[in-house]
Amino acid sequence: MDGGVRVDLHGKRALVTGGARGLGASIVRRLAGAGADVLVADVRKDLAYELCEDLAEQGRSARLVELDVRDPAAVAEVFRDLEDAGEAVDVLVNNAAVDVSKPIEHLTADEVTRVITTNLLGPMYLCLETYRRMVARGGGHIVNILSTAANRTWTEAGPYAAGKTGLRAFTHTLFQEAQRDCPGIGVTGIIAGGMETPFILERFPDADVSMLQSPDIVADTVLYALSVPAGSAVSELVVVPRKEPSWP
Repeated sequence: MDGGVRVDLHGKRALVTGGARGLGASIVRRLAGAGADVLVADVRKDLAYELCEDLAEQGRSARLVELDVRDPAAVAEVFRDLEDAGEAVDVLVNNAAVDVSKPIEHLTADEVTRVITTNLLGPMYLCLETYRRMVARGGGHIVNILSTAANRTWTEAGPYAAGKTGLRAFTHTLFQEAQRDCPGIGVTGIIAGGMETPFILERFPDADVSMLQSPDIVADTVLYALSVPAGSAVSELVVVPRKEPSWP
């Protein structure tokens, strides 16, 4: 809970997608530790409840928002409900992601659709609902978790690379529009290299963990993006393990 970056988020509300485990859980813990009221948006209710209960025992504030980011109607409903309850989202972290590691010749249309909808369209749906509300309030911060696959791809990563590359382009555009529309809004893309999380280890159980970084390091990078004074803007950050094979 004691990362190297210090930022005071008391009185702020943050929503983290895919927040129940892995990098998402690390981000949730860091944000809650900084004083934010964190909404853990995930379809894995049991894991999310456990995380929220653990944080409550530590005196932190976090609660589950059951959400499938692939469903634009569900995303819109969540934000309407929050708005009706007077619970504006000050910080959005688009972290939810999936992958199907297969050669392109063996991929199915359903697999491609699941990856692209989760990794690209889902974050866009969240941004659409969040950004216009932040403009109306005059401030906020959106953080989109990217990947080295947005810069340099590899085999068996076609849909994943396409989704993350698209999200990087969307993030750059959103940053430029925020600079024009509302200087109080921060937009940051974080290119994260390989992490020791279930996202990698469940698919590659024989992965050399010495080549991976802790998700807590990436979570601290999120806090850094939120700590930058209003007079400056951080459009993109890169954090990779020293032995990262896919960068640059």
